[in-house]
Amino acid sequence: MTFWRTLLPALLICPSFCPIATFAASKEILELQRDLSQLEEKVVALQRSQDEKFSAIQVLVQQALNSAKETNTSVAVFQDKFLQTFRDQQKSVVDPVVGVGAKLDQMTTDVSALRESVADISSQMGKLQQQMIDIGNAVRTIQAPAAAPPQAAGATGIGSVAPSGGVPPVPAATLYQNANRDRNGGKDDLALQEYGEYLTYYGDSMLAPNAQYFIAEIHAKQNNLDQALAEFDMVLEKYPDNNKTPDALYMKGATLVKMGKRTQGKQEFCELVKHYPSNDLANRARTQVKALGLTCGPAAPAAHRKKT
Repeated sequence: MTFWRTLLPALLICPSFCPIATFAASKEILELQRDLSQLEEKVVALQRSQDEKFSAIQVLVQQALNSAKETNTSVAVFQDKFLQTFRDQQKSVVDPVVGVGAKLDQMTTDVSALRESVADISSQMGKLQQQMIDIGNAVRTIQAPAAAPPQAAGATGIGSVAPSGGVPPVPAATLYQNANRDRNGGKDDLALQEYGEYLTYYGDSMLAPNAQYFIAEIHAKQNNLDQALAEFDMVLEKYPDNNKTPDALYMKGATLVKMGKRTQGKQEFCELVKHYPSNDLANRARTQVKALGLTCGPAAPAAHRKKT
């Protein structure tokens, strides 16, 4: 366009100097001017259209930026609210749960301590019950009528003289108490003698099973295992179902195990569990059987009455 604008004045001046070409060139110049005018209009229209579109694009971009900014702000606000809500829920839910867990742990500890206390009380009650039985037996022995002289004894009974005869050296209660005192004082040999005398003169009394059991227990303590086994059998055979039967069964089983007779020892433990399941010694017998790696099968009838 710059070229034609420069050329156009020259052509307009040319007719004054070129009279021959003036008429032929004027038509072309007019057409050229018309084309130039149309071209300028098109360029202006194109420029205007581009400006309008660019303005529209700028508006759209600005709107998009504003929308993105608003979205970011909304997201940030939502994130803050969500985090705050999560913290509030954590504080209102997690903290109480932690507190409940701590209380449950404390309750578990308290229950365990209570269980141990109850077990201790049960053990002490069992021992107290045994002591009451022993005291009751002693009282009955003290209250029993004096033994009749050998020549006047027509039948056996509680406190009666044994068939072997002889006058008791001391009353039954005194002899039994002396034997217990010597046994507890470590005078095992003297206690054996006194328990033997008690059985000789008062073999049918209520405390005779106790005396027989303590004789067996002293022999087991002195490691006279064969003699101890025979004495425990005497408790089980001569005085069945007395208050010392569970003790005799347990100690006989322990003696057999100590002698290497594991299966026979297990049978005695199982007899104890079968016939006296609620006795404190039953739990100890179960533990012994488990330690042997055995189990309690059907126990042989009256196994504790057979000599081993």
